[in-house]
Amino acid sequence: MEESSEIQKLVDEINLRESNPKNYKTMSAEELSKEFREIMKFEQESFKKIERFEKIERNQDLAQYAKMICKNTTGREIAQMQGIYLKKIDEEFLDSK
Repeated sequence: MEESSEIQKLVDEINLRESNPKNYKTMSAEELSKEFREIMKFEQESFKKIERFEKIERNQDLAQYAKMICKNTTGREIAQMQGIYLKKIDEEFLDSK
């Protein structure tokens, strides 16, 4: 059951992201842009791992669960950042206050 422990580590890593939210309001537009890239990279790498698990894992429910929480967690992070990011771009680059 080596595969199950590996996918469980991924689930724990995803849950850790959710339990440690960042304060996006204090970040600059440039920092937020970097955060967007990091979130998308995390999501992409997680889905690659999940796809690998789906091929070898006997417990398909665990793989589906990992895919669902990854999608939900990263989607929530991106949604939280979007409005703040657009406002920061407006303030910092378009000089609207």
